[in-house]
Amino acid sequence: MVHTSRRTFLAVTGALAAAPLLASQQAAAACTPLAAAGLDDPAKKEIAMKLVSSAENSSLDWKAQYKYIEDIGDGRGYTAGIIGFCSGTGDMLDLVELYTDRKPGNVLAKYLPALRSVDGSDSHTGLDPDYPKDWRKAAQDTAFQQAQNDERDRVYFDPAVKQGKTDGLRTLGQFIYYDAIVMHGDGTDPTSFRNIRKRALRTAQPPAQGGNETTYLNAFLDARVWAMKQEEAHSDTSRVDTAQRVFLRKGNLDLDPPLDWKVYGDSYHIG
Repeated sequence: MVHTSRRTFLAVTGALAAAPLLASQQAAAACTPLAAAGLDDPAKKEIAMKLVSSAENSSLDWKAQYKYIEDIGDGRGYTAGIIGFCSGTGDMLDLVELYTDRKPGNVLAKYLPALRSVDGSDSHTGLDPDYPKDWRKAAQDTAFQQAQNDERDRVYFDPAVKQGKTDGLRTLGQFIYYDAIVMHGDGTDPTSFRNIRKRALRTAQPPAQGGNETTYLNAFLDARVWAMKQEEAHSDTSRVDTAQRVFLRKGNLDLDPPLDWKVYGDSYHIG
């Protein structure tokens, strides 16, 4: 039900005269659909976490990834946690610093000097051999889990949703932005999120600038695929081709379930 604040200071005759108009206004309000939820709606955010986990960890169980850690050979050192924090790109360092601010003396705190030293490289110096074991131990701590959630939102999720809404994009578009920031970051290099977006803007405009949403999102995904192909570790573009484009072709701009997609040949379903 839509509740509208109204003035009640009407003379009796005025109220009677206005009754047909008020009735028609109320009927119109009742027929007006509520605005679709954005990606920051809790149910939609849960879908986003599962979609990213299917691509990053081949699983919909994203909460099982707090303990995940390995070097996947992409030049970024250790990749770990629910969003792929990397020892070589600074976001893992930020995460461990946040965790240590909140819980001094935690099992990962002793690695802070090493994390500062290896930032910007694929080196494990000062981390091996026990860092992976200690990461998995820390992942049992709800304080570390919350730190992962908070850094994910601060660095990746919130900026993606904010830019998506600024561009007039609905839930799918906001997710497409989020997945791009997760993989590419938002730095100044040519394959970063902001430069993928700039590349898309050369050929299409987002709804906020008067463009067609589907046309713009296809342009953005074209630019995203280009960026992925610049790096061997990201050259498999199925998370775009057989996932995001599937939703876009179906016109599912609000990312409403049921959802069926594939990543790296594996099939997934959200009912």
